[in-house]
Amino acid sequence: MKTENLLSVSPLDGRYNQAIKELREITSEYGLIKYRVIVEIKWFIHLSNISKIHQLPKLSIKDRKYLIDLIDNFSLKDAQRVKKIESKTNHDVKAVEYFLKEKFKTSNQLNKYAEFIHFACTSEDINNLSYALMIEDASAVTQLKVKQVEKKIKSFSRKYSKNSMLSRTHGQNASPTTMGKEFSNFYHRIKKLQIEIDKHKMVGKINGAVGNYNAHDVAFPDVNWEKVAKDFIRGLKLDFNSHTTQIEPKDTIALLLSDYVKLNNILIDLSRDIWGYISLGYFKQRLKEGEVGSSTMPHKVNPIDFENAEGNLGMANTTLNHISNTVTISRWQRDLTDSTVMRNIGICFGYMNVALSSLEKGLNKLELNNEKLEEDLDNSWEVLTEAIQTIIRKNNIPNGYELMKKLSRGKDINKENLTEFINLMDVPSEDKKRLLKLTPKSYIGYAEKLARD
Repeated sequence: MKTENLLSVSPLDGRYNQAIKELREITSEYGLIKYRVIVEIKWFIHLSNISKIHQLPKLSIKDRKYLIDLIDNFSLKDAQRVKKIESKTNHDVKAVEYFLKEKFKTSNQLNKYAEFIHFACTSEDINNLSYALMIEDASAVTQLKVKQVEKKIKSFSRKYSKNSMLSRTHGQNASPTTMGKEFSNFYHRIKKLQIEIDKHKMVGKINGAVGNYNAHDVAFPDVNWEKVAKDFIRGLKLDFNSHTTQIEPKDTIALLLSDYVKLNNILIDLSRDIWGYISLGYFKQRLKEGEVGSSTMPHKVNPIDFENAEGNLGMANTTLNHISNTVTISRWQRDLTDSTVMRNIGICFGYMNVALSSLEKGLNKLELNNEKLEEDLDNSWEVLTEAIQTIIRKNNIPNGYELMKKLSRGKDINKENLTEFINLMDVPSEDKKRLLKLTPKSYIGYAEKLARD
């Protein structure tokens, strides 16, 4: 590990730095600066296309190429220059404006129009669009990892669709299922949330200091600024918010982040269930040469990947919840609470990506121990009492549930006990035959079909 990683305050930039490498150029300070540069330059280009703004003529192909190159070739050195300017201005967005004006000085043609950089904008016009673009890109990276986990869960649903397993409700033995069916439950939950997340489209505004186009209108009253703003924002592939104060209210951001909280909770539920199945011996974990499970107990193979996933999903949710609960609230037309909070958006996606990497790693280690599943089923004949009392009810015989309760509750029940009881039942022979054929392993209802659906 590099020295700078060892000195990191956050484990995301230290211990877990490799797990979030795809996010570095998106959610870092460098990333935020670059998104601001993108928005400022594209706004300048957009203004140049408005025929009624005669003071800024349509740009030549050469000038457009120069501007696009500023985006495409934006470097760490450029970001460092912006930060140096910020050390004097004490204003991050103004520093980007001054940086671009410096760049314009190298072009005689563009330098004449440098005052149209950041024209009629408040900082939040640039910031809300920058964060919208950032979140879309960070979410896309995260979705790739979610889909990898989702794919693995789907494969387990089908692979283990026939592997009968003792269920546990309240931690007690319950009606059997299959291991594949339990994975399919999670697959369907994740898929449903993925559809909701995919529906989200970031929104933006570029309407000035308090959302009324005040400066725009006084400078160029003949321009339809609402249309200009709408066309620009849609050109960024964002949705247009027509009614705001100085800030875009970030309701859409809060909605997306809350969906990620729900998704993370599903993944925590999955991690805990698999942890439990490993503890029961239903899964073994593939060994890796050189790994150690305990500093004192050589035999241990701990389910650490699922524990790490659970912990990091929890860290993500803490930040996701705080951001979504905070950024939609602003005193009057503007306060700065959201500004400092939004800088932590990378932490949410960072911890999610660390967790997803751990979860995928853990899933890839799993090997089903079918012998243990069958052993537990063979020792749990009491789970068939549900089937027996249901047949009694079907035939309208009173107190079927109570009869089974008296026979089985708190007692050890075996095959012979149930066979004797079934033979004494006053039910049609076809019902009796069906019950006598039942075993805990075969009593799975539609589980196999549902696992494959």
